[in-house]
Amino acid sequence: MYTDIHCHGGGGHCFGDTVDGTLAALAAHRAHGTASVVASLVSAPLESTVSAMGVIRAAMAHDAGLLGVHLEGPFLAPNRKGAHDAAALAVPTPDIVAALLEAADGIVRQVTIAPELPHALEAIERFVAAGVVVAVGHTEADAEVAQAAFDSGATLVTHAFNAMHGIAGRAPGVVGAALADERVTLEVIADGVHIDPRLLVMLFAAAPGRVALVTDAMAAASAASGRYALGGLDVDVMDGRAVIAGTDTLAGSALTMDRAVDVCVAAGVAREEAVAAATTVARRVLGLV
Repeated sequence: MYTDIHCHGGGGHCFGDTVDGTLAALAAHRAHGTASVVASLVSAPLESTVSAMGVIRAAMAHDAGLLGVHLEGPFLAPNRKGAHDAAALAVPTPDIVAALLEAADGIVRQVTIAPELPHALEAIERFVAAGVVVAVGHTEADAEVAQAAFDSGATLVTHAFNAMHGIAGRAPGVVGAALADERVTLEVIADGVHIDPRLLVMLFAAAPGRVALVTDAMAAASAASGRYALGGLDVDVMDGRAVIAGTDTLAGSALTMDRAVDVCVAAGVAREEAVAAATTVARRVLGLV
């Protein structure tokens, strides 16, 4: 059974909206082979994030398959925000970090941070000291800034190649820095939309045992096409592609983990490697194996 460390919802529901909806979203992914999920929350005002964490905490008491929370924001670069509300973004000051950790009371498993933001490196150290996995993502960082984040304790890249600079000849970027650092695992959304399937094969070859398949799924996963809400933004989903309404900006996915494994295999990744990326590698990120 799979473990998804980056998932916003499914079955028509977003994690954190209601307890019943949160459990229904988990059940939708479980029907596709995912036993365990880290419930991801998009950027929102502090009070909204605290409320959503409370809902997830209550749902966790009913189903051990919910492993905790991933805060995908609010510490993101404005120019790389993707499907996040610009008004909800924030700088990771010590006060905000402390407030989030206090409100979380142990259920935050990972957080995504753009390391070029003011106070970001100190925030990374603070989160890591609290037992939170830190991922570099939604960022304008170059390889040098990314390396500083890894040296400060970040051990993950949020959906590699998306919401960040790509690899260029004289500018390897976040992904290049991560590939060169054996401490770092790279998330990848293998839906055939977020990155070219040929790149999947290259990524698995370049970082053996360090690729974690994630869905980044929103409510439309295992549900019908149509319009959905994600963090207050309208998202249109058609033919498995989710975009902010009226734009071409990707807004999560409608992916399930069984499909992600199949996409990797169809691209040329060995099935055992693809399955490991959705099981043992993902669980190792969280310190569960």
